[in-house]
Amino acid sequence: MGYAGGGAAVAAAAIAQAIKASGAIVRVDPQNFLTLLGKVDSPLVVVAVGGIFKKNYQYLTHYKGLIFYTKSDTFLTLPGDAEMIKAGKIWIPG
Repeated sequence: MGYAGGGAAVAAAAIAQAIKASGAIVRVDPQNFLTLLGKVDSPLVVVAVGGIFKKNYQYLTHYKGLIFYTKSDTFLTLPGDAEMIKAGKIWIPG
């Protein structure tokens, strides 16, 4: 039984290390994400398509030193001045 607990500890340590490496990532709902984009001139948005059984769209942007992440079942209509970078995959720790 000690191995199961040890595996969980290793996984928790890996997640903690990933968070340290990537900084603070704030999860928000899609509407709040779009609201943040509206506060920035020419926002930079990283977009990836994910999902195994059901397609989803994942988004990252920065605002005032923090990274914001959201996931949506539908493609979000980004502001016209947004610069979009298509990523193969977005991985968020935790």
